[in-house]
Amino acid sequence: MASAAEQLASNLNFSAFAKAEDLKKRIWFTLGALLIYRLGTYIPIPGINPDSFAQAFQQQSGGVLGMFNMFAGGAVERMAIFALGIMPYISASIIIQLMTSVIPTLEQLKKEGEQGRKVINQYTRYGTVLLATVQAYGISVGLESGSNIVVDPGWFFRISSVITLVGGTMFLMWLGEQITSRGIGNGISLIIFSGIVAGLPSAISGTLELGRTGALSTGIILAIIVLAIVVIAVIVFFERAQRRLLIQYPKRQVGNRMFQGDTSHLPLKLNTAGVIPPIFASSLLLLPATAAGFSNTQDLPAWAGMILAALGHGQPLYMMLYAAMIMFFAFFYTAIVFNPKDTADQLKKHSGFIPGYRPGERTAEYIDYVLTRITLVGAIYLVLVCLLPEFLISATGVPFYLGGTSLLIVVSVTLDTVAQIQGHLIAHQYEGLIKKSKLRGGKRGR
Repeated sequence: MASAAEQLASNLNFSAFAKAEDLKKRIWFTLGALLIYRLGTYIPIPGINPDSFAQAFQQQSGGVLGMFNMFAGGAVERMAIFALGIMPYISASIIIQLMTSVIPTLEQLKKEGEQGRKVINQYTRYGTVLLATVQAYGISVGLESGSNIVVDPGWFFRISSVITLVGGTMFLMWLGEQITSRGIGNGISLIIFSGIVAGLPSAISGTLELGRTGALSTGIILAIIVLAIVVIAVIVFFERAQRRLLIQYPKRQVGNRMFQGDTSHLPLKLNTAGVIPPIFASSLLLLPATAAGFSNTQDLPAWAGMILAALGHGQPLYMMLYAAMIMFFAFFYTAIVFNPKDTADQLKKHSGFIPGYRPGERTAEYIDYVLTRITLVGAIYLVLVCLLPEFLISATGVPFYLGGTSLLIVVSVTLDTVAQIQGHLIAHQYEGLIKKSKLRGGKRGR
């Protein structure tokens, strides 16, 4: 079976893609949905002065607003209807996953299969509405506190802004689900991916403009290009890296025939947490600076000013805390999304075992032992990938788009999407071979 799949994969070419009508429909649907998303990032919410807001945003673009603007595809700097982006949905998903590990009722729902997942997804949607409402109200109040940003401040502006921003987030959530079911790739990831990619041309042109004006030397620009290529290669290598545990199944007898025991592998990804650790770490670290930017820094105590200065982007304390938080969230999120005990129970249920380890608790301990060590390697990889570009950003002032987090998201989503396209092509060719063999068999029967 594996050799047949490899042979099909080696035969993938443009002609196979041209014959895969269902795959082409899925790709066109995905592109159309992402186009709708990009158009929405240019529609501003009603009641604001775009010029005044643009000036206020430029003053805070180095904080958490700049990072959120990157994930929202530039919608934040235009205060568009999609300014909240898909982040409330991601936050709600993580919170619900956390709650499933501490609330027995949710943990039981998780084990109930498809019906339980539907209920958990519904809770996630409710959480998304709640988080988006709180964030949207905070944004509307913050806009009113700025000078001449809101044309007519008051409750009417707040209510209309909350409805618009929450509606935009819920529409993106629905759009992402449609892409996942009717398109190609993970819809939520592709929405974030398209937002980052849309900002890459301006980031590259801005970097080249710094070189033209003399703010950056030619050597530094070449170093940025080389570093970006190296980081992409490292991401590709580590995101595809797996530790495969050998799984064996015992011999079984059916009637008078004895069937040999099968073997398979349990793949453990080196980076199970994905891009969640750097996103959470950078968000938490940039919050104090952003909150201080909206207040009068002269009224702050001396100790608070010293802490804010030490937590500035590119400062040694910022880098140390950033690395520590990435390590923490890598282990924390891996513990949430992967339960060695459940995996061991599933193996025992299907009569599978790891050679040398008794099914059940001993198998769970061994899986946890292996997972902890490869997660350590994955966490170190995330720290290096995210921290090296941070040093470059702090030293040269290049945009967020060229940071390790953005490159990690772009490369990871690209790898997943290409893998799904290849899977569709292999399935299409495999179905074609089956149909041909049936036709040949029918002709021979005649």
